Amino acid sequence: MHSEVFWMNDLLSLIEAQNEEPTYENYRELVEKLNRYAKAYYVLDNPIVPDAEYDRLYRQLEEIEAKTDFKDADAPTRRVGDGLLNTFAPVAHKFPLMSLGDIFNDEELSAFNKRMFESSGSEVEYCVEPKLDGLAVSIIYEKGILVRAATRGDGTTGEDVTANVKTIHSIPLKLSLLTKEQRESLGIQDEFAAQKIPDYLDVRGEIFMPRDGFKKWNEEASKRGQKTFVNPRNAAAGSLRQQDPKITASRPLTFNAYYIGQCYMDDEPESLKEGGLDSRSSNSTIMPHTQYGRLQYVKSLGLPVNPLIRVVRGLEGLREFYNDTGAQRPSLNYDIDGTVLKVNSIEMQEEMGFTAKAPRWAIAYKFPPEEEMTKLLAVNFQVGRTGVVTPVARLDPVYVGGVTISNCTLHNESEIKRLGIKVGDMVIVRRAGDVIPQIAGVVLEKREGATLTDVVFPSVCPECGSALEREGDGVAYRCTGGLFCPSQQRQAIEHYVERAAMDIDGLGERLAEALIDQQFIHNIADLYTLTEDKLEKLLVESASKDEESKTRFLGKTVAKKLIANIDGSRKRPLNRFIYALGIREVGTTTAKILASNFRTIQDLMAADEKKLQSIPNIGSVAARYIVDFFKEEHNITVIDRLINEAKLELSECEQVSDMNADNKPYLGKTFVLTGTLATLKRDKAKELLESLGAKVSGSVSKKTFAVVAGEEAGSKLDKANELGITVYSEEDLLNILKENNITI
Repeated sequence: MHSEVFWMNDLLSLIEAQNEEPTYENYRELVEKLNRYAKAYYVLDNPIVPDAEYDRLYRQLEEIEAKTDFKDADAPTRRVGDGLLNTFAPVAHKFPLMSLGDIFNDEELSAFNKRMFESSGSEVEYCVEPKLDGLAVSIIYEKGILVRAATRGDGTTGEDVTANVKTIHSIPLKLSLLTKEQRESLGIQDEFAAQKIPDYLDVRGEIFMPRDGFKKWNEEASKRGQKTFVNPRNAAAGSLRQQDPKITASRPLTFNAYYIGQCYMDDEPESLKEGGLDSRSSNSTIMPHTQYGRLQYVKSLGLPVNPLIRVVRGLEGLREFYNDTGAQRPSLNYDIDGTVLKVNSIEMQEEMGFTAKAPRWAIAYKFPPEEEMTKLLAVNFQVGRTGVVTPVARLDPVYVGGVTISNCTLHNESEIKRLGIKVGDMVIVRRAGDVIPQIAGVVLEKREGATLTDVVFPSVCPECGSALEREGDGVAYRCTGGLFCPSQQRQAIEHYVERAAMDIDGLGERLAEALIDQQFIHNIADLYTLTEDKLEKLLVESASKDEESKTRFLGKTVAKKLIANIDGSRKRPLNRFIYALGIREVGTTTAKILASNFRTIQDLMAADEKKLQSIPNIGSVAARYIVDFFKEEHNITVIDRLINEAKLELSECEQVSDMNADNKPYLGKTFVLTGTLATLKRDKAKELLESLGAKVSGSVSKKTFAVVAGEEAGSKLDKANELGITVYSEEDLLNILKENNITI
């Protein structure tokens, strides 16, 4: 196929065909040529025509399709569909996509091998492979044609990403058998090669972005002034979930197969075609009966498989592969975070079966976090949306685990003291779990002769100058200037307008952010100074189906409605106003109790801790927070403006409802669930969080209060870490439920 004569003859035949009206035979010949050339390039790594020639033939195919009704499913032009996707529809996996258990040291590796040995009664043969850092997908072929692709999701239900997966050139639209020569070039043994195209194939694998493609794309995006990706995994996740498949097509994504979910011919027994964990596919007459053999099988159908996959025996074989792969890790063109170890015998796999969330016959042996040394340049203090002051280390940029790190959190004052860190120190930077950057320690031997400065925690808020209060655990500090502090303004406004508070409909996160950013308002009192004329000129971002956001004026109609809603909020019960102030530990029920015991907001502001604690159901912690809130002069100033300038009319308290029924400690807080939860199903976790007043969203944004991350948490966890959003484990969630007397 390297022959220049072949290429020229091929070209001449096509030129001759151009003088005739295109026939379906001409069309199919062109489709098959292009598919053959693509396979040589993407699967065999052996290009047989210049890129320019491929492009010329591709354009010719487009011209034929424009003139005729020829549009076969396997044509390369089908890789980018027409139009935009409105949504990613849910897809139920016929055979669940299981996650893998993790091990982290040689002791755990020995224990895993011992379990396998005891199950088999002899030394076990394993199929081993690198653990790619990408996104797991299921791809379905029927009669050799790609008909559906779906993400892992929760293992049982994923998202339909067929249109976008079709744009990835390493994934064939139509399966075809490799020739004997092609199989030999790829090292495929004849005993494992496919003899026919299966009628049904569910192949699982990983979609990822190679390092060189990631680097090139980021460089080009930077030149265009577009947002760059943090790491290849984020890039792959963001690229696969584009609503415009053409955007996905522009990204350098690729694919490696690692497992067969199901495979059969139509005339085989119906038992092979059933779904669920009890499905059996090892008896299919068309597939090898080993894990390694099955990967060679899909490889012979034109699907790419990682070249480092091999078969080893026993504990020493597992150790050797782990060490060899770890040594190669820096030089690979893709990110990996460990190795995957699978029992090679399919029969043994089926005998061992699965737990509720993972196969018993496979494990992921994770690499330790990557570490590098760099200099601590400074420590800044950031005020979060809840007022918590967090020290952030500014670092001399260093490349760790595929990401350039220039800053990372130091968490709190106690962590600074534990590390004994000083500005000017050389520090060890680690990517915890290959995701979260952290300072692991100080390189003390590098201090000699260095100019060092102590890290001093501020005594007042670095944003607004308000007093800092120490949390009850003595670890964190929080700004008391809730209504005044710029870092807390948006949250304060969002809370103030909630339905359970002052109930200003139409003023959500997007508008609140725009009002603050464009300096229309600085605190909640300023809401009542807004006018229709002024609001009309507010610039707001509207959702766009492409990567670029669109900006427009708010407009007269929306402005008029919003002003009416703001004016309507001037008359509210006292308890709603107390709750709207956002005082810590003061939920809707506590606000009603306070409003029932204090005739006016001024009376409440004058109360001391002793008087507050004398009220039933008002504890010492809540009492202290209330007093501290009203001690802050900035808060008093805002409240005075609300009462005297905005002319709020605060009526008597609404009737106090049953305490237990109305206790919503997370009212208005948005949670996001990601990954697989071992104890709770996703729907149940959502239901229980909502019973505490929380909202459960499907996506992470700046307004997200916390993310609950289970096993195999992916892009949502990455985004939460990027935005500095609190991340809870499943254990944390269970503790929250327990603390609120919710039984599972």
